[in-house]
Amino acid sequence: MNIPFLDNWRKKHDAGRSPLVSAFDRDPEGAAELLAECELLRARAQEAGVALDDTPRSLAALDQLPPRWRDDPEELPWIGNDAGLYLGTVIVRTVPAAGWRLRPDGQPVVLLPSGREVNVVEAGLDWAATGAPELSQVYAESAEY
Repeated sequence: MNIPFLDNWRKKHDAGRSPLVSAFDRDPEGAAELLAECELLRARAQEAGVALDDTPRSLAALDQLPPRWRDDPEELPWIGNDAGLYLGTVIVRTVPAAGWRLRPDGQPVVLLPSGREVNVVEAGLDWAATGAPELSQVYAESAEY
């Protein structure tokens, strides 16, 4: 239904907000699906013969990939971001009561049942740049809570 004054109200009240924050407000499950896409990481994993099936086993397989993205300064941050979002997706889908949360600045993090917050994007960027911490290790530490 098209109601012009509502469209204007939404634009005014959503101004300055991250599109991801707005998406989480409207459809948290849909936003979580968007976070799970990780297209570049999935493409690089597929090229290397690694299936990303949203399991902890796939995180261990990613840890074993040769880090060719480190040779491309433009690709490295994208791979790191995707790796963090993929790590978060695996945690949310396999650790009971874990879920996505958005910080006020729009940064997605994973909230564990213990109340601990895991900055998965930061972990993914560190992993892409240096290989540490391994994604499987971050998962193991998160699954303990």
